[in-house]
Amino acid sequence: MLIPRQQAPALALDTLEHGRFDLAEERPGLMTLVCFYRGLHCPICGNYLKELERQTAAFAQRGVTTVAISSDDEGRARAMAEKVGAKDLRIGYGLALADARKWGLYISSSRGKTSIGIEEPALFSEPGVFMVRPDRTIYYLSVQSMPFVRPNFAEMVQALDFIIKNDYPARGEYVGAV
Repeated sequence: MLIPRQQAPALALDTLEHGRFDLAEERPGLMTLVCFYRGLHCPICGNYLKELERQTAAFAQRGVTTVAISSDDEGRARAMAEKVGAKDLRIGYGLALADARKWGLYISSSRGKTSIGIEEPALFSEPGVFMVRPDRTIYYLSVQSMPFVRPNFAEMVQALDFIIKNDYPARGEYVGAV
């Protein structure tokens, strides 16, 4: 289980239009928001990434860089980027499922074509949203076993204002006896 204030796993992969993403080399002013999404086959992911694209400038104003990542290959990632109109949002692709597991993501198996008529990959990771500090410690995490009901990006932007103003620490860090 990943714990806030502890090191995030390594994460390096290619993006469509922004070169190689390597979390170890990322230098945000405040944090990096890593959004793992299911893939092109997921209609909920499409809408979710449209919202992240809309909020990317607001995150940037607060010192937060953004990247959306899936295990899709480059072609499927490009189709998703076009679908969501990604310009500022970096779209990473080719996430190894072994790396998805290191991030605590759930893995699902294909059920065939989705409601939008796109075949699910044989195996793919479920969603997760992480905010990682420049020292690679986890500040925030939300991991899901289902595609439904995800963290709201507009609310996250508002929360960042509070976090910055109050130097609010990452919570959920306690690992001692209970």
